[in-house]
Amino acid sequence: MSTELDTRPRLAARPAALIGVLALLAALAAGHLVAGFVGPNASPYLAVGNSAIDVTPSWLKDFAVSTFGTHDKVVLLLGMAVVLLGLAVLAGLLSRRSHLPGLVLVAVFGAVGVLAAYDRPDLGQIAIVAPLASLLVGVGVFTWLHRLAWSQTVSTPDRRRFLKTAVGVAAGAGVAGLAGQLIGSRKDAEGSRAAVGRLVPARPAPAIPADADFAKLGTPPFLTSNRDFYRIDTALVVPQVRAEDWRLRIHGMVEREVTFGYADIRDRPLVERSITLTCVSNEVGGPYISTANFLGVELRDLLDEAGVKPGAEQLFSTSADGWTCGTPVDAVLDPRRGALLAIGMNGEPLPVEHGFPARMVVPGLYGYVSATKWVTDLEVTTWKARRAYWLDRGWGERGPIKTQSRIDAPKGFANVPAGKLIVAGIAWAQHTGIEKVEVRLDNGPWQPATLSTVVNDDTWRMWQAELQVSPGGHQVSARATDKSGYPQTGERVGTVPDGATGWHTIRFDAK
Repeated sequence: MSTELDTRPRLAARPAALIGVLALLAALAAGHLVAGFVGPNASPYLAVGNSAIDVTPSWLKDFAVSTFGTHDKVVLLLGMAVVLLGLAVLAGLLSRRSHLPGLVLVAVFGAVGVLAAYDRPDLGQIAIVAPLASLLVGVGVFTWLHRLAWSQTVSTPDRRRFLKTAVGVAAGAGVAGLAGQLIGSRKDAEGSRAAVGRLVPARPAPAIPADADFAKLGTPPFLTSNRDFYRIDTALVVPQVRAEDWRLRIHGMVEREVTFGYADIRDRPLVERSITLTCVSNEVGGPYISTANFLGVELRDLLDEAGVKPGAEQLFSTSADGWTCGTPVDAVLDPRRGALLAIGMNGEPLPVEHGFPARMVVPGLYGYVSATKWVTDLEVTTWKARRAYWLDRGWGERGPIKTQSRIDAPKGFANVPAGKLIVAGIAWAQHTGIEKVEVRLDNGPWQPATLSTVVNDDTWRMWQAELQVSPGGHQVSARATDKSGYPQTGERVGTVPDGATGWHTIRFDAK
């Protein structure tokens, strides 16, 4: 026995799918508009994306970084867009006889956005009004358009009305989304950064010697430009923090809680240091290592003003976007290590994507335990009391950088002339220093490489070696020995839990 619903005519597939897509666009635009007032990350699209990053397994994040590099977040956003469009089309197609199936799906979308925003550590409770607006608008637009589309099956004028309304909804969504973007950009971090002006160190870094790199032979320049400095973080959208609004709170196991503003830091005597940073996600031979002149104040001095209590083990730092990091207190307080609260980089205020207004820089530790960008909170505590973002995801606790080397020239699978071949690259063992580098052609003996002039033990060191190669296929490997006498291990280990190991080996053809 057929029901009334079975006998009703169905919407055509195209307008049904269009209803789902327009309802999605209207919902996202409404949420983005409201998020402009309560916080950009409250936008449902971004809130869900950030939550997706947080729940992604470490192995999958590692794969994304190694595969897509700094474009991993763009790939995530594009993937989300494709999935959402597909589900929106499905919601419309399921509702060709009745709007109820699609309405349920739209409501589920909205609920996911509400939960994602509610769970964000960088958002207050008011932030859920953005995904709630998305939910209400999505349900309302879906119901409204479905009713209009249904009436078009019996009336040509209503068909025109549906099309006009669809165009209006699309235009309104575009205007609302653009308005949300403009309102959200009122916190102009770039403008604030430009207003900071020139930062002058009281103690500038020593000048970099001309022979500190072998860039003419294929190594990177000793100092990495701000534009080329690697960037790996969990921020789906770069936090926009103005210097005028920035505060750093130091609390926890201290004698007295202290808070600093940007002017409090800038007005102090600034120290500049050449420091190489390395990401724990760097595979053997990987690109995630760069060097800059960082400018700031001694982090140890700020903690001394607060008065660190006995028994403190961890400096638990929090970024403006809610990301957390645990750094060994003894490393921060060690005067020989020179940990900085940095506000400048390569002669200018920190770029926004690299942490403006301020970030941590602790030499000798991988970035995931030492280099919090957009830092706003420092809690002195113990390892047991607080667990940082990556520690909860299976990574190591203390993260000392491992002695490593990389071959930069020739590139893997290159074709080179037979005869004399110059092999060049970099080696690093931050806070210990590089003593020597050796190279090996095929399975022959290890041969010493020529090292560049040392700048300091917290930076990388360049090397080059001359080899004689006969026609045919070859491979060359490199290994470093640090100043403690430790030779770089050839055992291949992945990045998890505390950094990759192994000799970088490339293959090439000589003709």
